[in-house]
Amino acid sequence: MAGSSKHFTDNQFTIREVIQNFSGWMAYFTSKWKVLLLAGILGMALGALVSIFKKPVFIASTSFVLEDGDSGGMGQMSGLASLVGVNLGAMGGTSGLFQGDNIMELYRSDRMLSEALLSPFDENQLLIDRFISFEKIDKRWASKVTIEDMDFSIPRENFTVSQDSVVKEVAKLIRENQLSVAKPDRKLTIIQVSVHSKDEAYAKAFNEILVENVNEFYRETKTKKTGENLAILQSQADSVRKILDESIGAFASATDRVPNANPLLSSATIDTRKRQIDVQATGAVYEEVVKNLEIAKVNHRNNSPLIQIIDSPRLPLERNEIRLVKGMFFGGVILGLLTVICLYFRRIYHLHAQES
Repeated sequence: MAGSSKHFTDNQFTIREVIQNFSGWMAYFTSKWKVLLLAGILGMALGALVSIFKKPVFIASTSFVLEDGDSGGMGQMSGLASLVGVNLGAMGGTSGLFQGDNIMELYRSDRMLSEALLSPFDENQLLIDRFISFEKIDKRWASKVTIEDMDFSIPRENFTVSQDSVVKEVAKLIRENQLSVAKPDRKLTIIQVSVHSKDEAYAKAFNEILVENVNEFYRETKTKKTGENLAILQSQADSVRKILDESIGAFASATDRVPNANPLLSSATIDTRKRQIDVQATGAVYEEVVKNLEIAKVNHRNNSPLIQIIDSPRLPLERNEIRLVKGMFFGGVILGLLTVICLYFRRIYHLHAQES
């Protein structure tokens, strides 16, 4: 009974024992105040060094609103048609291949990133050369490839395998570490493209070129089918109009040859009537072609997506850096906590060693 008054079971403690245990730990940590103070000072010093020597990261951001040209009208028509069991999805022009969300994947594609990297930064340097320079890629990859001997200004089809590999690897680094493409609000059609870099001028230039290239590619692809259809109808309209002009000229010439034809002699007006029929037939064809051409123009305009830039990067860019006071505070706290954990496990080890 005496033993049971101290412990209910082997795994339960009384409040008094908990307080005594806590007091023992507090006394132990208090006795190590010099160690903890030294760890805090050392952590503050390390945090200060990190804040001083770590270069700030610049953020270049572009936000734009994207609205697919045919989404509103076709969405309403599809909704009404679905009530009677008719599916107008196939008549929407581009189906689901290039919808708003997919433009975000275009920004991450190797093609778009490579085209931006191979664009000029200034008169003497490409963006990829600038990236290799401030990221010191040539030194980091010196054991694998000699970047100094590579000329990225030549046409892409003349690149060697090593040059293509470097471009792809640089694009991969940017996609994984520097590029951010997201929708601030999933309910809206606003897309934000951000580039993080230690080089402020590079971040701004790369962001602007990438946004321009991707949006232009998206716009061209979205309207490619309707554009081709429009070009074909325009060519047909020009051809029919040329034939109509020739028919009108031939009709006028035939009329001039028999200016005062005898109405009793039908054979004298045969050629004139033939030319007149040609003019009427060609005119009817031209009328239909022009009608289809105007419909195609309206469809092409409706199918063109609206891409309106809201915010673009402007100098000075937003900076992401560790301030001196912030670095010292977190450095002291982190190293202090690590020291407390080490002291905790050290005492636990000694207690178990004494018990055994």
